[in-house]
Amino acid sequence: MRTRTLTLSIACSAALLTAGVLPATATGATTPTSAQEGTVSAADLLAKVTSCSQISSGKYRTDDETSATIPVCGKNGAVFWKADMDIDCDGQRTSNCNENTDPWYQDDTAFHQSNGKPLKADSLPYVVVPSSSSIWNYSGAGIKGGGVVAVIYNNKVEYAVVGDTGPTKIIGEASYATAKALGIDPDPETGGAESGVTYILFKNSQVSPIESHSAAVTLGDRLAQQFLKDN
Repeated sequence: MRTRTLTLSIACSAALLTAGVLPATATGATTPTSAQEGTVSAADLLAKVTSCSQISSGKYRTDDETSATIPVCGKNGAVFWKADMDIDCDGQRTSNCNENTDPWYQDDTAFHQSNGKPLKADSLPYVVVPSSSSIWNYSGAGIKGGGVVAVIYNNKVEYAVVGDTGPTKIIGEASYATAKALGIDPDPETGGAESGVTYILFKNSQVSPIESHSAAVTLGDRLAQQFLKDN
């Protein structure tokens, strides 16, 4: 799916914001300068996801060799899971993400920039969702490419977008840039976090253009505030 930059009147912008869609003022991907983004704290978000109302038909593995123990959980306005973080370095080739740095490198992502090119994993914070299967269908749950995700680790909050899809039975993966912003080793081969990462995906949200991190932060902060009110 390709998202497009939209030129909107103020009234139309307000309507889209209410629906969870926010056009960006900046069109380029930028590396986040701080891992504590927005006004909502990690503690406040985590307090709302202490229990799980499972919406997936089964559970996911965090890696090929682990057992399936991770459910997808539902809340008002969001879905979430608690898992590890593997590093996704797919998409556009860069000095950090290429065949030499990542033995599993692929030169494409499921969702593309507004100019049609794959995403850039080392500069854009994004999250990988499991490809649709009998376990769970992300699109049926209101999760879209470009949707906003609050990623929480070590009492830090990073806003990312849904940027890629992964294996049907494995969960817990995010881009090089997401890991780096949260203080996680972003090396695609040896880095990542073994546990302790919470992913909160806001339903029916979409950043346009998908490559604008500043737009993800703005919309993410507002949706996080609403999430606290609704749960």
